[in-house]
Amino acid sequence: MLYREFQASAWGSAGSSAPGNDRIWRDGRVSCPVARTVVVDDQPLFRQGARDLMERSGTFQVVGEAGSGLEGITLASSLVPDLVLLEFRLRDMDGAQVLRRLRESGLPTRVAVVTASSDPGDLHSALRAGADAYLLKNTDPPRLLAQLQQVVAGRVVLGDGLGESLARSIRENRSCEAMERAGLTEREKAILQRIAGGCSNRRIASDLAIAEATVKVHVKHLLKKLNLHSRVEAALWCLNHGARRGLSAIAPAGGSTQRPKAIEPAQRRMPEDQDGSEG
Repeated sequence: MLYREFQASAWGSAGSSAPGNDRIWRDGRVSCPVARTVVVDDQPLFRQGARDLMERSGTFQVVGEAGSGLEGITLASSLVPDLVLLEFRLRDMDGAQVLRRLRESGLPTRVAVVTASSDPGDLHSALRAGADAYLLKNTDPPRLLAQLQQVVAGRVVLGDGLGESLARSIRENRSCEAMERAGLTEREKAILQRIAGGCSNRRIASDLAIAEATVKVHVKHLLKKLNLHSRVEAALWCLNHGARRGLSAIAPAGGSTQRPKAIEPAQRRMPEDQDGSEG
């Protein structure tokens, strides 16, 4: 597609004209101000496709790529781009964590979550963490470009058809306010479920494909956030309250999870209670 045709298609889909302050190139082309962009996604194929699509449009310049959340935070802090494209479900970090870190840094960068997940919970979490947009990867390229241009222009943009999902998520999450206030990450929630199912740190590490030492750190953090002192308390909290907040215990392979009799944490100790994190 020719430059002018591609640009006209993208802006036409947005239902608006290109912004002012046009840049005149030496060969006579006229373009909008270029938005410096960082792409954060653990899929190399998507990063390359996003780069090709955006730079071919003439209105975006990809100045950096990151394959992990931590790398993306570092890159954005260093380059201070106009726009960050963020996959919400990264392998190393929860997308909401990345968003909060970027917002806490005070960067003026606009952040658009571009993801394959249409889960209402992800949508709600992303917006609460400070996303300027939540867009879907299966969007037609010209339409996606138009949406990203609206984000750069200062609008909050939802992907097509996501308005109903947002409304449903807000309604359902009213029962999850305590969990939200606790600030548990998706990883911590997954570990809490397994603790309630009686899993050891070693088993949890195997299930989630992470190091056992990493599990221990997560356990300490989730206990602190929930203001609990032991794994027994955490298991009881999950079984007594978690079901109302979208959590249910996950049992070890070959076992079944049963709701325990009401007990006082001081009366019974799990083998890993010594410091709340032993394997």
